[in-house]
Amino acid sequence: MQAGSPPELNRRNLLDVLLSGGILAFLGAVLYPVARYLTPPKVDEVVTNSVVAAKVAEVTPNAGKIFRFGSRPGILVRLPSGEWRAFSAVCTHLQCTVQYRPDLEQIWCPCHNGHFDLSGKNVSGPPPAPLDPYDVNVKGDEVVVARRA
Repeated sequence: MQAGSPPELNRRNLLDVLLSGGILAFLGAVLYPVARYLTPPKVDEVVTNSVVAAKVAEVTPNAGKIFRFGSRPGILVRLPSGEWRAFSAVCTHLQCTVQYRPDLEQIWCPCHNGHFDLSGKNVSGPPPAPLDPYDVNVKGDEVVVARRA
């Protein structure tokens, strides 16, 4: 074999090429589905400015209800006085879904025991910021929740 000439394609070189190609194909067949599983699918955010969160009769005084606001949860709270409040139900700490605790009259995050008052401000626990507030309007027997402008 002379310098500069292409390598000779004998049986050993052919087997090396085929084996290397087979190993690469196998790795691709295993790693591609794993990579697809680990990356979340792209979901278009539904831009919604207002939703009907509940019927008035569904939420008694000193109770709360989780509702869907676009692709994220919201929480509707009816105070003991009958006044309505609504917030994003996504905790500002680790994105857990918060709940209303009627015994404490606070919004509570069960993940790390974070507490928010009924104006959405964080009062204890690890949440670093308040909940995003929404506007609430009662129209007939429906409670309509809208983003603040």
